Amino acid sequence: QVQLVESGGGLVQAGGSLRLSCAASGLTFSSYLMGWFRQAPGKEREFVARLWPSGSSTYYADSVKGRFTISRDNAKNTVYLQMNSLKPEDTAVYYCAARRSVLGGQYDYWGQGTQVTVSS
Repeated sequence: QVQLVESGGGLVQAGGSLRLSCAASGLTFSSYLMGWFRQAPGKEREFVARLWPSGSSTYYADSVKGRFTISRDNAKNTVYLQMNSLKPEDTAVYYCAARRSVLGGQYDYWGQGTQVTVSS
């Protein structure tokens, strides 16, 4: 059974930092592209960042580019999202997701989410 478990969310002041983690089990982690998404209250879920299986390629939403960094440790089956210079508009539930194909398509597995709240 595949599980993705996010952690590291919390309450932080604007300008602060948080590091989210997503621990994966039940899949060959190093074969999966990993992504982070977020969903703010009353809004649709949106893409944040993704990282190829080898870690060689990353892609970010314009709204987080230069502030957030996605990384992975394949030995620990974990993907991270370092979030710096946080803004109130970053407040959302953050989800990690895994996708077998690097070419596109739907993500295969999703975590349960972790809440990030940025106060002004």
